[in-house]
Amino acid sequence: MSMSDSRPVRVRFAPSPTGPLHIGGVRTALYNYLLARQLGGTMILRIEDTDQTRYVPGAEAYILESLKWVGIEIDEGPENGGPHAPYRQSERKPMYRQYAEALIEKGLAYYAFDTEEDLDAMRKRLEASKMQPAYDAVSRMGMKNSLTLGQDEVKARLESGDPYVIRIKLPRKEEVRFHDEIRGWVVVNSSTMDDKVLLKSDGMPTYHLANVVDDYLMGISHVIRGEEWLPSAPLHVMLYRYLGWEEVMPKFAHLPLLLKPEGNGKLSKRDGDRLGFPVFPLQWTDPKSGETSSGYRESGYFPEAVANMLALLGWHPSDNRELFSMAELIEAFSLEKVSKSGAKFDVNKAHWFNQQYLSNTSDEQLMEVVWAQFQELYGNDIDREYALKVLALLREKFQFAKDIAPAAHFFYGRPASYDEAAIAKKWKEDTNASLLGLAEAFAAASASDAEGFEACFRAACEALGKKTGELMQPMRIALSGEAMGPPIFELLALLGAAEVVDRLKLAAEKISA
Repeated sequence: MSMSDSRPVRVRFAPSPTGPLHIGGVRTALYNYLLARQLGGTMILRIEDTDQTRYVPGAEAYILESLKWVGIEIDEGPENGGPHAPYRQSERKPMYRQYAEALIEKGLAYYAFDTEEDLDAMRKRLEASKMQPAYDAVSRMGMKNSLTLGQDEVKARLESGDPYVIRIKLPRKEEVRFHDEIRGWVVVNSSTMDDKVLLKSDGMPTYHLANVVDDYLMGISHVIRGEEWLPSAPLHVMLYRYLGWEEVMPKFAHLPLLLKPEGNGKLSKRDGDRLGFPVFPLQWTDPKSGETSSGYRESGYFPEAVANMLALLGWHPSDNRELFSMAELIEAFSLEKVSKSGAKFDVNKAHWFNQQYLSNTSDEQLMEVVWAQFQELYGNDIDREYALKVLALLREKFQFAKDIAPAAHFFYGRPASYDEAAIAKKWKEDTNASLLGLAEAFAAASASDAEGFEACFRAACEALGKKTGELMQPMRIALSGEAMGPPIFELLALLGAAEVVDRLKLAAEKISA
């Protein structure tokens, strides 16, 4: 395939607004973006809305917001315009017909007047003969089209407004070859291909015509898209050839599928529902059914963690490194290192990535994320400095920022209940008496930091004739109601001696062994 390397790098992400953007689509956009930024190129967003029957209100705005959230910057698109506007295919509708008609003039396409009944009859006829039902170089000669009807009849049908489509006229038996940046040479024989519709009866182009024309007019240098478009690529190559644009045909790269966690088939919304993880970047509410699907943003993922995770689903850096900022991804990315085989989605790995980003975020940055949630749960007038200390104590245990504030409840109020399973295991007849002994010791001491509380606790245990291990968990349950939690002496220090004493007394009164 001939294309000069000096040509400016221009890539496009071209989704259809037929619903929420799948996380696999976000990965496609990300790979386009990484290549564009690495090579100093342009990232284009084009909305492919030629199929008006499948258009879903709100889907385009959702796509734009999803890309922004994950950190993908668009250089040209419906929102910010550009030299090749408009960037919605429905608004470009008038320009496509001329290309379909130019192919008819060259004898490389034809008018087809077949009704649905005609097409059904053809399919049944071929199936009965044990042949693949296809409108192709063989079957087209038995159909109602401008190759089989006389010129006068074709003219009369066109003039009287008979419905028609324009189909590409493929050669009967010819090898179509192209080089894929990920898969190498792809060779398909035209005998296995259909004479696809290029222009529909409503005057709208099909995806095949619109995407080739737009890629040419927008100067696209690389077409990076999902593997599901690989079977269509030979047809697109033929269109470039027929339209006389073969010399500037983009480089193709067909990305591997995102697979279910168990590896058998494409990752779907059902898999997410079944296994409890999102398959969409943002929460989506279906305008028709009202059904809501979870999103990575609302589930508490950091956008940087999602971008990092997606980059490594199908692409392998040369040094097996796993953590990358967007700038580092841009520097390291290459299409040559994208795998041919599908990438299994691993929800545990997604959690791991989020935890890495969580642990690398400062307390202050993390508080920015969770402060509104703290206020919502514990009141608008709560003290931010105290909340920051609570956050610092709790954060190590969590993979998601959104889980921190709900876990802080015992810093903002006394336990409403106590862990019964832990009580059954740890409480002895004299445990409540020991808790009262600890309360007395803490009331008498002047401990204010973790070290002071620890020294006081150890001395009190010795005075009570108890091992520290016997009273450590009962003390925790008395203070928080829970058997597990943050470092115990930091917890004591943050609650303060007076509150600790009151809670120990309350637990001794309420808990029965």
